[in-house]
Amino acid sequence: MDDRELFETYNRDVYRTCYYMVHNAADAEDLCQDVFIAAFRSRREEIGNPKAWILKIAVNHCLNHLSRGRKLKLKVEDNRHLLAGEADKPVDRIVEDRETAGEWAGYLERLPGKIRAAVTLRYMHDFSLSDISEMLSVPLGTTKSRLHKGLRLMRKLLEKEGQADREGNYEETGRRTQASVK
Repeated sequence: MDDRELFETYNRDVYRTCYYMVHNAADAEDLCQDVFIAAFRSRREEIGNPKAWILKIAVNHCLNHLSRGRKLKLKVEDNRHLLAGEADKPVDRIVEDRETAGEWAGYLERLPGKIRAAVTLRYMHDFSLSDISEMLSVPLGTTKSRLHKGLRLMRKLLEKEGQADREGNYEETGRRTQASVK
């Protein structure tokens, strides 16, 4: 069975399955296209029951779509304060947020390049460990160790900065005050 026959034979079944799972016509059409693209790219010489095989692909695509939608919804709800817009924030809060982002960028710049890439992909872009290992072309264990080392280095940097703040207090004018001598 060639690609055209596969599409013509199972198009309605795949679309119907996608529609019943996601309850949205536009998403169902997109998922249907994705299913057939995946089917066309795969080897199907040894498939015994093509209908069951393609509907399994459809169900998996729909489940992934629903899972991504739930995760996105949770992220939006958890970070609603970020989406509220800066017009509602007081000016001092906007300045503080920008300074904090600049500080984190400075800490990230201190990390070695390979570790910085893993930390950025994981914690700034929320990629899974397997996605990161694929993107960086390294084994999963290497990705995990880079993330662990990156977090450990960040902790050391933050502790070092915290000690520097405790050792030398600064007044608003920027001059260093002498520590109390006993």
